[in-house]
Amino acid sequence: MPAENGQPDSVAAALAEISESLTKLVQDEIALAKAEIAQKLSSIMRGAAAVAAGAVFGVFAVIFMLSTLAWGLDAILVGGVGNVFLGFLIVFGVLLVLALITFLFAWRKLKVGAPIPSMAIDEAKKIQATVTTKGSVGQ
Repeated sequence: MPAENGQPDSVAAALAEISESLTKLVQDEIALAKAEIAQKLSSIMRGAAAVAAGAVFGVFAVIFMLSTLAWGLDAILVGGVGNVFLGFLIVFGVLLVLALITFLFAWRKLKVGAPIPSMAIDEAKKIQATVTTKGSVGQ
């Protein structure tokens, strides 16, 4: 397209080249935004699954805590047969630790925030600033 002096053959050829470049740039920005949103949504989904798992562990921990309390009171007040409540206490402790671990994992995954393509937005602002600066220099 450029002539021997380095200038485009025509304005139409220059406009076509600019149009192609802008189309490619917009497509790349859209791809970047999609990838960024997909990554954040994936992290949010993992966090939500961890919250659900932590909630299940927490519910069972409460059930075992109440069972432990009941068996412990039975052993203390009535002089129950054996120390079954120690087994319940161990299971309660394990479930409580699992619930805490899953909630910490969920917190880490969910703190990525809303699925906004901030990198793509920053790039678009830079491109807009560059295009506006270059456009105003030529006038």
